[in-house]
Amino acid sequence: MKKDNTTHHIEFVHSFRNSSGYINAFRGRTFVIAFDGEMLTDEQFAPLVHDIALLNSLGIKLILVHGARPQIESRLKERNYTSEYINGIRITDDNALTCVKEASSSVRADIEALLSIGITNSPVACARISVISGNFVTAQPYGVRDGVDFMHTGEVRKIDRNAINKVLENNSIILLSPIGYSSTGEIFNLSAEDVATQAAIELKADKLIYLVGAIGVTDKKRKLIRELTLNDAKKLLEDNKKLDAPIQRCLTSAIKACQHEVERTHILNRDIEGALLLELFTRDGCGTLITAESFEDIRPAIIEDLAGLIELITPLENEDILVRRSREKLEMEIEHFTVVERDGMIIACAALYPYFQDKVAELACLAVHPDYQRNNRGDQLLKYIERQSKQLGIKQLFVLTTRTAHWFRERGFVSTDIKTLPVKRKSLYNYQRQSKMFAKTI
Repeated sequence: MKKDNTTHHIEFVHSFRNSSGYINAFRGRTFVIAFDGEMLTDEQFAPLVHDIALLNSLGIKLILVHGARPQIESRLKERNYTSEYINGIRITDDNALTCVKEASSSVRADIEALLSIGITNSPVACARISVISGNFVTAQPYGVRDGVDFMHTGEVRKIDRNAINKVLENNSIILLSPIGYSSTGEIFNLSAEDVATQAAIELKADKLIYLVGAIGVTDKKRKLIRELTLNDAKKLLEDNKKLDAPIQRCLTSAIKACQHEVERTHILNRDIEGALLLELFTRDGCGTLITAESFEDIRPAIIEDLAGLIELITPLENEDILVRRSREKLEMEIEHFTVVERDGMIIACAALYPYFQDKVAELACLAVHPDYQRNNRGDQLLKYIERQSKQLGIKQLFVLTTRTAHWFRERGFVSTDIKTLPVKRKSLYNYQRQSKMFAKTI
Protein backbone atom coordinates (compact mmCIF):
# COMPACT_ATOMS: atom_id res chain seq x y z
CA MET A 1 0.00 0.00 0.00
CA LYS A 2 2.84 2.37 0.81
CA LYS A 3 4.36 1.79 -2.62
CA ASP A 4 1.04 2.48 -4.33
CA ASN A 5 0.62 5.70 -2.36
CA THR A 6 4.15 6.77 -3.27
CA THR A 7 3.44 6.14 -6.97
CA HIS A 8 0.21 8.11 -6.71
CA HIS A 9 2.01 11.01 -5.02
CA ILE A 10 4.74 11.07 -7.67
CA GLU A 11 2.14 11.06 -10.45
CA PHE A 12 0.28 13.92 -8.77
CA VAL A 13 3.42 16.02 -8.34
CA HIS A 14 4.48 15.35 -11.94
CA SER A 15 1.01 16.25 -13.23
CA PHE A 16 0.78 19.39 -11.11
CA ARG A 17 4.22 20.60 -12.19
CA ASN A 18 3.34 20.05 -15.85
CA SER A 19 0.11 22.02 -15.46
CA SER A 20 1.83 25.03 -13.87
CA GLY A 21 2.92 26.40 -17.24
CA TYR A 22 -0.66 26.37 -18.47
CA ILE A 23 -1.93 28.00 -15.27
CA ASN A 24 0.46 30.90 -15.78
CA ALA A 25 -0.24 31.13 -19.50
CA PHE A 26 -4.04 31.17 -19.07
CA ARG A 27 -4.24 33.81 -16.34
CA GLY A 28 -6.04 36.86 -17.75
CA ARG A 29 -6.99 35.04 -20.98
CA THR A 30 -10.53 34.92 -22.35
CA PHE A 31 -12.32 31.61 -22.95
CA VAL A 32 -15.77 31.11 -24.44
CA ILE A 33 -17.30 27.82 -23.26
CA ALA A 34 -20.44 26.57 -25.00
CA PHE A 35 -22.65 23.61 -24.12
CA ASP A 36 -26.04 22.42 -25.30
CA GLY A 37 -29.25 22.07 -23.31
CA GLU A 38 -28.73 18.32 -22.96
CA MET A 39 -25.74 19.05 -20.75
CA LEU A 40 -27.99 20.35 -17.98
CA THR A 41 -29.68 16.98 -17.59
CA ASP A 42 -26.34 15.15 -17.67
CA GLU A 43 -24.67 13.84 -14.51
CA GLN A 44 -21.45 15.59 -15.55
CA PHE A 45 -23.00 19.04 -15.37
CA ALA A 46 -22.44 19.63 -11.65
CA PRO A 47 -18.74 18.65 -11.91
CA LEU A 48 -18.47 20.90 -14.97
CA VAL A 49 -19.78 23.84 -12.94
CA HIS A 50 -17.14 23.11 -10.29
CA ASP A 51 -14.43 23.07 -12.97
CA ILE A 52 -15.71 26.38 -14.36
CA ALA A 53 -15.48 27.84 -10.85
CA LEU A 54 -11.90 26.55 -10.63
CA LEU A 55 -10.98 28.24 -13.92
CA ASN A 56 -12.51 31.46 -12.64
CA SER A 57 -10.41 31.24 -9.46
CA LEU A 58 -7.27 30.91 -11.63
CA GLY A 59 -7.96 34.32 -13.18
CA ILE A 60 -9.37 33.11 -16.50
CA LYS A 61 -12.05 35.33 -18.03
CA LEU A 62 -15.06 33.18 -18.85
CA ILE A 63 -18.05 33.60 -21.13
CA LEU A 64 -20.52 30.71 -20.90
CA VAL A 65 -23.00 30.11 -23.70
CA HIS A 66 -25.80 27.63 -23.11
CA GLY A 67 -28.26 25.95 -25.44
CA ALA A 68 -31.86 25.09 -24.60
CA ARG A 69 -33.13 22.89 -27.44
CA PRO A 70 -34.45 19.94 -25.35
CA GLN A 71 -36.04 22.30 -22.83
CA ILE A 72 -37.79 24.13 -25.67
CA GLU A 73 -38.98 20.85 -27.18
CA SER A 74 -40.34 19.77 -23.82
CA ARG A 75 -42.44 22.92 -23.47
CA LEU A 76 -43.71 22.65 -27.03
CA LYS A 77 -44.80 19.09 -26.35
CA GLU A 78 -46.59 20.07 -23.13
CA ARG A 79 -48.67 22.58 -25.09
CA ASN A 80 -49.20 20.31 -28.11
CA TYR A 81 -47.34 22.79 -30.31
CA THR A 82 -45.19 21.76 -33.25
CA SER A 83 -42.02 23.41 -34.52
CA GLU A 84 -40.50 22.82 -37.94
CA TYR A 85 -36.82 22.73 -38.82
CA ILE A 86 -35.30 23.68 -42.16
CA ASN A 87 -31.63 22.68 -42.61
CA GLY A 88 -31.34 22.30 -38.86
CA ILE A 89 -32.74 25.77 -38.12
CA ARG A 90 -35.98 26.14 -36.19
CA ILE A 91 -38.83 28.19 -37.63
CA THR A 92 -39.83 30.17 -34.55
CA ASP A 93 -43.48 31.22 -34.65
CA ASP A 94 -45.29 33.02 -31.81
CA ASN A 95 -46.00 29.81 -29.90
CA ALA A 96 -42.43 28.59 -30.26
CA LEU A 97 -41.05 31.96 -29.17
CA THR A 98 -43.02 31.74 -25.92
CA CYS A 99 -41.44 28.35 -25.25
CA VAL A 100 -37.99 29.66 -26.21
CA LYS A 101 -38.23 32.50 -23.69
CA GLU A 102 -39.47 30.23 -20.91
CA ALA A 103 -36.88 27.53 -21.53
CA SER A 104 -33.94 29.94 -21.83
CA SER A 105 -34.93 31.78 -18.65
CA SER A 106 -35.26 28.50 -16.76
CA VAL A 107 -31.91 27.16 -17.96
CA ARG A 108 -30.16 30.43 -17.15
CA ALA A 109 -31.60 30.40 -13.62
CA ASP A 110 -30.47 26.79 -13.07
CA ILE A 111 -26.91 27.59 -14.14
CA GLU A 112 -26.75 30.70 -11.97
CA ALA A 113 -28.03 28.68 -9.02
CA LEU A 114 -25.35 26.01 -9.44
CA LEU A 115 -22.62 28.62 -9.67
CA SER A 116 -23.94 30.30 -6.52
CA ILE A 117 -24.06 27.37 -4.09
CA GLY A 118 -21.24 26.34 -1.81
CA ILE A 119 -20.52 22.61 -1.83
CA THR A 120 -18.13 21.02 0.65
CA ASN A 121 -14.83 19.91 -0.90
CA SER A 122 -15.60 21.67 -4.16
CA PRO A 123 -13.97 24.67 -5.85
CA VAL A 124 -17.02 26.77 -5.06
CA ALA A 125 -17.06 25.93 -1.33
CA CYS A 126 -15.53 29.19 -0.16
CA ALA A 127 -15.80 31.24 -3.33
CA ARG A 128 -18.32 33.92 -4.14
CA ILE A 129 -18.73 33.74 -7.88
CA SER A 130 -20.53 36.56 -9.61
CA VAL A 131 -22.52 35.52 -12.69
CA ILE A 132 -23.82 38.25 -14.96
CA SER A 133 -26.32 37.86 -17.78
CA GLY A 134 -28.15 40.55 -19.73
CA ASN A 135 -28.91 42.08 -23.09
CA PHE A 136 -25.37 41.73 -24.43
CA VAL A 137 -26.48 40.24 -27.76
CA THR A 138 -28.10 42.36 -30.47
CA ALA A 139 -29.91 40.26 -33.07
CA GLN A 140 -31.55 40.64 -36.43
CA PRO A 141 -34.12 38.45 -38.20
CA TYR A 142 -32.91 35.40 -40.09
CA GLY A 143 -35.51 36.50 -42.58
CA VAL A 144 -37.09 34.77 -45.55
CA ARG A 145 -34.82 32.26 -47.25
CA ASP A 146 -35.73 30.15 -50.27
CA GLY A 147 -39.30 31.24 -49.76
CA VAL A 148 -39.40 30.19 -46.09
CA ASP A 149 -40.17 32.80 -43.41
CA PHE A 150 -38.23 31.93 -40.26
CA MET A 151 -40.26 34.50 -38.29
CA HIS A 152 -38.75 35.00 -34.80
CA THR A 153 -35.58 33.06 -35.59
CA GLY A 154 -32.62 35.41 -35.73
CA GLU A 155 -28.89 35.69 -36.05
CA VAL A 156 -26.33 37.66 -34.08
CA ARG A 157 -25.83 41.19 -35.32
CA LYS A 158 -23.56 42.53 -32.58
CA ILE A 159 -22.00 41.55 -29.26
CA ASP A 160 -21.64 44.35 -26.70
CA ARG A 161 -17.92 43.90 -26.30
CA ASN A 162 -17.31 46.93 -24.08
CA ALA A 163 -20.02 45.99 -21.57
CA ILE A 164 -18.82 42.37 -21.39
CA ASN A 165 -15.18 43.38 -20.92
CA LYS A 166 -16.12 45.64 -18.00
CA VAL A 167 -17.85 42.70 -16.33
CA LEU A 168 -14.91 40.36 -17.00
CA GLU A 169 -12.45 42.85 -15.49
CA ASN A 170 -14.31 42.45 -12.19
CA ASN A 171 -13.66 38.68 -12.27
CA SER A 172 -17.33 37.92 -12.96
CA ILE A 173 -18.52 35.19 -15.30
CA ILE A 174 -20.68 36.19 -18.27
CA LEU A 175 -23.62 33.91 -19.09
CA LEU A 176 -25.15 34.25 -22.56
CA SER A 177 -28.44 32.64 -23.58
CA PRO A 178 -29.49 31.79 -27.16
CA ILE A 179 -31.70 34.88 -27.26
CA GLY A 180 -31.04 38.25 -28.83
CA TYR A 181 -32.77 41.61 -28.85
CA SER A 182 -33.22 44.07 -31.70
CA SER A 183 -32.95 47.85 -31.42
CA THR A 184 -36.76 47.95 -31.88
CA GLY A 185 -37.37 45.71 -28.86
CA GLU A 186 -38.01 42.43 -30.68
CA ILE A 187 -36.84 39.11 -29.25
CA PHE A 188 -35.19 36.51 -31.47
CA ASN A 189 -34.38 32.84 -31.04
CA LEU A 190 -30.69 32.26 -31.81
CA SER A 191 -28.50 29.21 -32.12
CA ALA A 192 -26.01 28.72 -29.28
CA GLU A 193 -23.26 28.11 -31.86
CA ASP A 194 -23.93 31.48 -33.49
CA VAL A 195 -23.80 33.26 -30.13
CA ALA A 196 -20.62 31.45 -29.08
CA THR A 197 -18.86 32.06 -32.40
CA GLN A 198 -19.66 35.76 -32.53
CA ALA A 199 -18.79 36.25 -28.86
CA ALA A 200 -15.40 34.60 -29.38
CA ILE A 201 -14.72 36.74 -32.46
CA GLU A 202 -15.87 40.06 -30.99
CA LEU A 203 -14.03 39.53 -27.70
CA LYS A 204 -10.91 38.23 -29.45
CA ALA A 205 -11.11 35.14 -27.24
CA ASP A 206 -8.05 32.96 -26.81
CA LYS A 207 -10.17 29.82 -26.89
CA LEU A 208 -13.61 28.71 -28.01
CA ILE A 209 -14.60 25.46 -26.29
CA TYR A 210 -17.56 23.21 -27.12
CA LEU A 211 -18.82 20.40 -24.88
CA VAL A 212 -20.82 17.94 -26.94
CA GLY A 213 -22.47 14.54 -26.59
CA ALA A 214 -19.86 12.82 -28.75
CA ILE A 215 -16.22 11.79 -28.34
CA GLY A 216 -15.15 14.71 -30.53
CA VAL A 217 -14.44 14.91 -34.23
CA THR A 218 -13.81 11.45 -35.66
CA ASP A 219 -12.51 10.02 -38.91
CA LYS A 220 -14.41 7.52 -41.07
CA LYS A 221 -13.33 4.71 -38.74
CA ARG A 222 -14.87 6.58 -35.78
CA LYS A 223 -11.42 7.22 -34.33
CA LEU A 224 -10.92 10.51 -32.49
CA ILE A 225 -9.01 13.15 -34.46
CA ARG A 226 -6.81 14.96 -31.98
CA GLU A 227 -5.88 17.96 -34.09
CA LEU A 228 -7.13 19.70 -37.21
CA THR A 229 -5.69 22.70 -39.00
CA LEU A 230 -8.13 25.17 -40.52
CA ASN A 231 -7.70 23.61 -43.96
CA ASP A 232 -8.09 20.08 -42.55
CA ALA A 233 -11.34 21.09 -40.85
CA LYS A 234 -12.71 22.58 -44.07
CA LYS A 235 -11.84 19.45 -46.03
CA LEU A 236 -13.35 17.15 -43.40
CA LEU A 237 -16.58 19.13 -43.39
CA GLU A 238 -16.79 18.99 -47.18
CA ASP A 239 -15.84 15.32 -47.59
CA ASN A 240 -17.58 13.66 -44.65
CA LYS A 241 -21.31 14.23 -45.02
CA LYS A 242 -22.10 11.65 -42.31
CA LEU A 243 -20.80 13.76 -39.44
CA ASP A 244 -23.34 14.19 -36.65
CA ALA A 245 -25.26 17.47 -36.86
CA PRO A 246 -23.83 18.89 -33.59
CA ILE A 247 -20.28 18.16 -34.78
CA GLN A 248 -21.01 19.78 -38.14
CA ARG A 249 -22.26 22.91 -36.35
CA CYS A 250 -19.21 23.01 -34.09
CA LEU A 251 -16.81 22.53 -37.00
CA THR A 252 -18.53 25.29 -38.96
CA SER A 253 -18.21 27.53 -35.91
CA ALA A 254 -14.54 26.59 -35.42
CA ILE A 255 -13.71 27.39 -39.05
CA LYS A 256 -15.36 30.80 -38.84
CA ALA A 257 -13.69 31.56 -35.51
CA CYS A 258 -10.25 30.59 -36.82
CA GLN A 259 -10.77 32.80 -39.88
CA HIS A 260 -11.38 35.71 -37.51
CA GLU A 261 -8.25 35.30 -35.34
CA VAL A 262 -9.59 33.02 -32.60
CA GLU A 263 -6.46 30.92 -32.23
CA ARG A 264 -7.94 27.67 -30.96
CA THR A 265 -11.28 25.90 -30.83
CA HIS A 266 -11.72 22.72 -28.78
CA ILE A 267 -14.49 20.14 -29.19
CA LEU A 268 -14.79 17.91 -26.10
CA ASN A 269 -16.85 14.97 -25.00
CA ARG A 270 -19.02 16.24 -22.15
CA ASP A 271 -19.33 12.69 -20.73
CA ILE A 272 -15.63 12.54 -19.78
CA GLU A 273 -15.11 13.39 -16.14
CA GLY A 274 -13.07 16.58 -15.97
CA ALA A 275 -12.89 16.93 -19.77
CA LEU A 276 -12.38 20.68 -19.50
CA LEU A 277 -9.40 20.35 -17.16
CA LEU A 278 -7.86 17.48 -19.11
CA GLU A 279 -8.04 19.47 -22.33
CA LEU A 280 -6.64 22.68 -20.87
CA PHE A 281 -3.97 21.43 -18.48
CA THR A 282 -2.46 18.40 -20.21
CA ARG A 283 -0.35 18.61 -23.34
CA ASP A 284 -2.40 16.22 -25.49
CA GLY A 285 -5.85 16.92 -24.03
CA CYS A 286 -8.84 14.63 -24.51
CA GLY A 287 -10.75 16.11 -27.45
CA THR A 288 -10.28 17.66 -30.88
CA LEU A 289 -8.32 20.89 -31.35
CA ILE A 290 -8.93 23.07 -34.39
CA THR A 291 -6.29 25.71 -34.92
CA ALA A 292 -5.39 28.18 -37.64
CA GLU A 293 -1.79 27.07 -37.36
CA SER A 294 -0.36 23.65 -36.62
CA PHE A 295 -0.32 22.68 -32.94
CA GLU A 296 2.91 20.84 -33.68
CA ASP A 297 5.70 22.11 -35.88
CA ILE A 298 8.98 20.80 -37.30
CA ARG A 299 11.39 23.71 -37.62
CA PRO A 300 15.04 24.79 -37.33
CA ALA A 301 16.19 25.15 -33.75
CA ILE A 302 16.83 28.57 -32.23
CA ILE A 303 18.85 29.56 -29.18
CA GLU A 304 15.67 29.78 -27.08
CA ASP A 305 15.23 26.02 -27.61
CA LEU A 306 18.42 25.23 -25.72
CA ALA A 307 16.79 24.39 -22.38
CA GLY A 308 14.22 22.16 -24.08
CA LEU A 309 16.94 20.36 -26.05
CA ILE A 310 18.98 19.71 -22.94
CA GLU A 311 15.93 18.35 -21.10
CA LEU A 312 15.17 16.04 -24.03
CA ILE A 313 18.62 14.57 -24.66
CA THR A 314 20.11 14.44 -21.14
CA PRO A 315 18.35 11.14 -20.17
CA LEU A 316 19.69 9.53 -23.38
CA GLU A 317 23.18 10.84 -22.66
CA ASN A 318 22.97 9.38 -19.14
CA GLU A 319 22.15 5.99 -20.66
CA ASP A 320 25.08 6.38 -23.08
CA ILE A 321 22.71 6.19 -26.07
CA LEU A 322 23.79 9.65 -27.22
CA VAL A 323 27.22 11.26 -27.03
CA ARG A 324 27.34 13.79 -24.22
CA ARG A 325 27.30 17.40 -25.37
CA SER A 326 28.07 20.38 -23.18
CA ARG A 327 25.70 23.33 -23.08
CA GLU A 328 28.37 25.41 -24.76
CA LYS A 329 28.74 22.91 -27.60
CA LEU A 330 24.99 22.78 -28.11
CA GLU A 331 24.84 26.56 -28.15
CA MET A 332 27.60 26.75 -30.75
CA GLU A 333 25.99 24.10 -32.97
CA ILE A 334 22.35 25.13 -32.55
CA GLU A 335 22.01 25.97 -36.26
CA HIS A 336 22.63 22.29 -37.09
CA PHE A 337 19.57 21.17 -35.11
CA THR A 338 15.98 20.63 -36.17
CA VAL A 339 13.29 20.33 -33.50
CA VAL A 340 9.69 19.17 -33.24
CA GLU A 341 7.80 21.59 -31.02
CA ARG A 342 4.41 20.63 -29.60
CA ASP A 343 2.53 23.41 -27.81
CA GLY A 344 5.75 25.01 -26.59
CA MET A 345 7.54 21.78 -25.66
CA ILE A 346 10.47 20.28 -27.59
CA ILE A 347 9.44 16.65 -28.10
CA ALA A 348 12.01 15.57 -30.72
CA CYS A 349 15.25 16.73 -32.29
CA ALA A 350 17.96 15.80 -34.77
CA ALA A 351 21.18 17.38 -35.98
CA LEU A 352 22.59 17.48 -39.50
CA TYR A 353 26.31 18.02 -40.15
CA PRO A 354 27.01 18.33 -43.89
CA TYR A 355 30.33 17.61 -45.59
CA PHE A 356 29.71 19.40 -48.85
CA GLN A 357 32.93 18.37 -50.57
CA ASP A 358 31.98 14.70 -50.21
CA LYS A 359 28.22 15.38 -50.72
CA VAL A 360 27.44 13.46 -47.54
CA ALA A 361 26.02 14.50 -44.17
CA GLU A 362 25.93 13.04 -40.69
CA LEU A 363 22.58 12.59 -39.00
CA ALA A 364 23.20 12.87 -35.27
CA CYS A 365 21.44 13.30 -31.94
CA LEU A 366 18.08 11.94 -33.17
CA ALA A 367 15.89 11.85 -30.06
CA VAL A 368 12.16 11.60 -29.38
CA HIS A 369 10.46 12.19 -26.03
CA PRO A 370 9.29 8.86 -24.51
CA ASP A 371 5.64 9.97 -24.52
CA TYR A 372 5.72 10.39 -28.32
CA GLN A 373 7.90 7.52 -29.51
CA ARG A 374 4.96 5.47 -30.78
CA ASN A 375 3.49 8.20 -32.95
CA ASN A 376 5.98 8.12 -35.86
CA ARG A 377 7.69 11.35 -34.76
CA GLY A 378 11.08 9.79 -35.52
CA ASP A 379 10.01 8.87 -39.05
CA GLN A 380 8.57 12.33 -39.67
CA LEU A 381 11.76 13.95 -38.46
CA LEU A 382 13.91 11.63 -40.59
CA LYS A 383 11.89 12.47 -43.72
CA TYR A 384 12.26 16.17 -42.94
CA ILE A 385 16.04 15.78 -42.59
CA GLU A 386 16.20 13.82 -45.85
CA ARG A 387 14.33 16.59 -47.72
CA GLN A 388 16.56 19.21 -46.12
CA SER A 389 19.66 17.24 -47.16
CA LYS A 390 18.53 16.94 -50.79
CA GLN A 391 18.01 20.70 -50.94
CA LEU A 392 21.64 21.10 -49.80
CA GLY A 393 22.87 18.81 -52.58
CA ILE A 394 23.64 15.95 -50.20
CA LYS A 395 23.59 12.49 -51.82
CA GLN A 396 24.08 10.29 -48.75
CA LEU A 397 23.28 10.37 -45.02
CA PHE A 398 25.29 8.44 -42.46
CA VAL A 399 24.82 7.77 -38.75
CA LEU A 400 27.08 6.51 -35.99
CA THR A 401 25.23 4.50 -33.35
CA THR A 402 25.81 2.03 -30.54
CA ARG A 403 22.24 1.14 -29.54
CA THR A 404 19.79 1.98 -32.34
CA ALA A 405 21.18 0.14 -35.34
CA HIS A 406 17.98 -1.81 -36.03
CA TRP A 407 15.85 1.34 -36.14
CA PHE A 408 18.03 2.83 -38.87
CA ARG A 409 18.33 -0.47 -40.77
CA GLU A 410 14.53 -0.73 -40.87
CA ARG A 411 14.51 2.66 -42.60
CA GLY A 412 16.95 1.87 -45.39
CA PHE A 413 20.33 2.46 -43.78
CA VAL A 414 22.98 -0.19 -44.48
CA SER A 415 26.12 -1.11 -42.58
CA THR A 416 29.21 0.71 -43.82
CA ASP A 417 32.90 0.61 -42.93
CA ILE A 418 34.19 3.39 -40.69
CA LYS A 419 36.97 3.89 -43.22
CA THR A 420 34.45 5.57 -45.55
CA LEU A 421 33.89 8.45 -43.13
CA PRO A 422 34.80 11.89 -44.46
CA VAL A 423 38.36 12.79 -43.49
CA LYS A 424 37.30 15.60 -41.13
CA ARG A 425 34.81 13.32 -39.35
CA LYS A 426 37.23 10.39 -39.17
CA SER A 427 39.65 12.47 -37.11
CA LEU A 428 36.88 13.00 -34.51
CA TYR A 429 35.77 9.37 -34.34
CA ASN A 430 35.74 7.98 -30.77
CA TYR A 431 37.26 4.50 -30.95
CA GLN A 432 36.38 3.82 -27.31
CA ARG A 433 32.62 4.00 -28.06
CA GLN A 434 33.01 1.64 -31.02
CA SER A 435 30.00 3.16 -32.77
CA LYS A 436 28.79 1.36 -35.88
CA MET A 437 28.28 3.28 -39.09
CA PHE A 438 25.23 3.05 -41.32
CA ALA A 439 24.56 4.98 -44.51
CA LYS A 440 21.60 5.67 -46.80
CA THR A 441 21.56 7.06 -50.34
CA ILE A 442 18.86 9.74 -50.67
